[in-house]
Amino acid sequence: MTTKFVRRFLLALLFTLPAAALAQAAGTADALPAAPSAAGAPDTAATGTGGAKVGTINIEQAIFASNEGQRDFEALSKKLEPKQTELKNQNDEVESLKKQLNTQGEKLNEDARATLVKQIEQKQKSLERSVQDARDEAQSQQNDIAQRILQKMAPIIVKYAGDKSFGLIFDTSNPWPQGPVLWAGPSVDITKAIVDAYNVQSGVPAPAKPVTTKPAATGTRPAVPAAGTKPPASTGAQAPK
Repeated sequence: MTTKFVRRFLLALLFTLPAAALAQAAGTADALPAAPSAAGAPDTAATGTGGAKVGTINIEQAIFASNEGQRDFEALSKKLEPKQTELKNQNDEVESLKKQLNTQGEKLNEDARATLVKQIEQKQKSLERSVQDARDEAQSQQNDIAQRILQKMAPIIVKYAGDKSFGLIFDTSNPWPQGPVLWAGPSVDITKAIVDAYNVQSGVPAPAKPVTTKPAATGTRPAVPAAGTKPPASTGAQAPK
């Protein structure tokens, strides 16, 4: 998974409403939770380890690419599907009223037109409130999952760093200049190694891939993806050398 996908995994699922309906909504709060505070972080000083190597890890990617992360976020996305449908229905109603105003506005008397305009405004505000409430609830549940996994993953990172003689590990979840790393080569990235180690410890199996049936030979060429379609993003970082 790319970092961009990681950040918007659930919010993109919920809020794929037309831009016009959301233009007035509040800004997206799509950041993942911060790393655990000092009180909840593993005691690195107690390990007595320290090496000369510097490594990097994309914590966001590690959380979402883990088997447990994929399982739990997929379950959450399914849980939120009814809310997605509800928001779409609200949006469709607003758009229908706007279309009615555009096509019939000049034919309505002043009172009828004013009533329709007020109705649109009220439903638009209600939609925006519903979107914001749903966004906050989705983000809260997303954060809960991410924090739970991160708390269990942190000791694995510390142990791996000690075993491999890393003296410093940087988080590359946020690209520079928002993050601390301007550039780092794939040879120092430990993301995949940590995901693999976490999957072993958690015991959660890899998500089942959808079964595809081989199509019968028809003599026709396979369909070509529409213009602008991007291939699926890789779900794992390159393993350290």
